[in-house]
Amino acid sequence: MSQTKQNYFIQANKFIVGGVNSPVRAWKSVGGEPLFISKAKGSKIYDIHKKKYIDYVLSWGPMILGHAHPEVISSICKTAKKGTSFGAPTEAETQMAQLICSAIPSVELLRMTSSGTEAAMTAIRLARGFTGRDWIAKFDGCYHGHADSLLIQAGSGIATLGIAGSPGIPADLARLTLSIPYNDLESLQTTIKNYGSRLAAIIVEPVAGNMGVVAPQDSFLKKLRELTAEEGIVLIFDEVITGFRFNFGGYQNLINIEPDLTCLGKIIGGGLPMGAIGGKRQIMEKLSPSGDIYQAGTLSGNPLAMSAGLATLHLLKSKTNSFPALGNITEHLCREMENLFSDKGIAVCINRFHSMFTIFFHEGPIYDLTTAQKSDTALFARFFHGMLKNGVWLAPSQFESLFVSFAHTDDDISFTLEACTAALKNL
Repeated sequence: MSQTKQNYFIQANKFIVGGVNSPVRAWKSVGGEPLFISKAKGSKIYDIHKKKYIDYVLSWGPMILGHAHPEVISSICKTAKKGTSFGAPTEAETQMAQLICSAIPSVELLRMTSSGTEAAMTAIRLARGFTGRDWIAKFDGCYHGHADSLLIQAGSGIATLGIAGSPGIPADLARLTLSIPYNDLESLQTTIKNYGSRLAAIIVEPVAGNMGVVAPQDSFLKKLRELTAEEGIVLIFDEVITGFRFNFGGYQNLINIEPDLTCLGKIIGGGLPMGAIGGKRQIMEKLSPSGDIYQAGTLSGNPLAMSAGLATLHLLKSKTNSFPALGNITEHLCREMENLFSDKGIAVCINRFHSMFTIFFHEGPIYDLTTAQKSDTALFARFFHGMLKNGVWLAPSQFESLFVSFAHTDDDISFTLEACTAALKNL
């Protein structure tokens, strides 16, 4: 007798904490039992019962080319035949670093990691070691991984679960992290005035994606750059989500603002675990073995991740002129969905930035964590299940970004709008 989806989850709970290896996958905020996935291809993802869905989660962002792109898979397979990990330098690591440095001018030197969390953690340690200061600042609702110093007023799963921080983080460490309202220039200026000489770094998602999509308001990032430079504060752009999503490079390329350090992940790994920290040479050279600030990783720069990442970035480089079209198809989808909600008399605010978007069940505008949390999460949960029933895979959390890939077609968009129409009938 075949197992039901509940059986799979029950079995997982016997051996895996909460039945999942990352909290949001448990569907706590939308209810129900999570579906188990068997495969994915292009813009489609298939559950273990062979039901097909149009995928707007895309493994939480990395799959900008779509799932199982043949050139990426071929590269991984070719590399795997030669060995999966050596614990020694490979030429591919240099090729990857050179490609990233050429794409993002502020990145003069690079260090590979195995995740975006590791990249952000390293960036904070590096900033503290470089400046000799202990305090850091971040922004409410911005998530930079689960490192102790950064899990304060974070977004993503933390916002979803309604947890301000986390047990297990010492109060003495938490007090060294300040959290400022995103897009609030007055609070930013006040914080730097009062704490500037003690701040080692300010880290920010230049386009927030972990309280849902929230774009920076005019002059916010420009002023942030000016103030940090004046006070000798290391400015860190967390481009784990935004890196190579809007163009061949970082979001910083589009706005002509150079941070001191940049964190990357997701897309640069082509679907395999990978992160990177890069930035100004004088700061990066403080990392061991060039300097005395320690960081290491057994699987950092492993051959499989390098092969997937290189294949992905080379393909994206060839699509440089296609990024605007990806933004346009996303804009069309969001505009038509807004019309469907409006016709139904349901207030929504769809925040879109290029090929990222979030549907907030609130009239808006949504410009920070406080306004994002006004969204009707119960209504979102009903919409999530309605879309799932009609063959569309959305993130099981109100406070996440959705993504469109180069694999999504006009037919996928039409199917999604039809699914939205059907879901709204029962909303």
